[in-house]
Amino acid sequence: MTSNQRPSPSASDEALDRLLDALIERQELRRRAAGAPAHAEAPSPLSGAPAAAAANRGTTPRPATAAKKPAEPQPGEPGWQPPEPVPSIGLGRTAWRMLLLALLLVALFNIPVTGHGVSLARILPDAEALVIRDGLLLKGPGPEVYVLENEQLRWISSLEAFERLGYTWDHVHVVDEAFLAQFERGAPVHVLLKCRGKDPIYRIENEQKRWIRDIATFEAEGHVWEDVRFVDCDYLEDIPSGPPIPEDAGAPPE
Repeated sequence: MTSNQRPSPSASDEALDRLLDALIERQELRRRAAGAPAHAEAPSPLSGAPAAAAANRGTTPRPATAAKKPAEPQPGEPGWQPPEPVPSIGLGRTAWRMLLLALLLVALFNIPVTGHGVSLARILPDAEALVIRDGLLLKGPGPEVYVLENEQLRWISSLEAFERLGYTWDHVHVVDEAFLAQFERGAPVHVLLKCRGKDPIYRIENEQKRWIRDIATFEAEGHVWEDVRFVDCDYLEDIPSGPPIPEDAGAPPE
């Protein structure tokens, strides 16, 4: 080997040279990337996908479109036909039958339902529904008016008693004698009047005043002091006198 000849590089030296060149090239690329504007980044591998897809769409054959169904004619247009009627299920006929049945029941029975049940409801001869209750006012063919208390008819003995007890003629129900016969007779309803400043007590009966002889008779007749009403003497004197109680008691004191 002469002194002018250069030794051939070994394999390791060549590998080092290649690595050094690669590092220099990468450093240069980084420097260039740092100095380039932000929008100048390298396009991604997918950036060309939209264009390629558009090109493919242009070359891909489209499927044949189905034939459109002709529009159906509207009401009033030629060829329009009304829809078929829905089959009836008979609701109208059923409703009429139920209504007729209800009217028939009302006409036949005419019995009101009360809070105590139908057992307290009875039918008057004139077919007027009436609920039997305490305080019910009844009048038969005669002039007598009764009030019902505890399933007993109590005769209201005078118009004075009728009015002072707060009854009104609008509440009196006219019935026949057979209807009244269903009830037992109770003690009559009387009103007792006493003139202020005088001792005699009178029971008003059939629009007449009947003197009650004494306290024993007063109690024997079933009266109580709560039944006594005080009135003016002139008013009491205008009421016609009837037989005393008892009838053999004689004339009342002046």
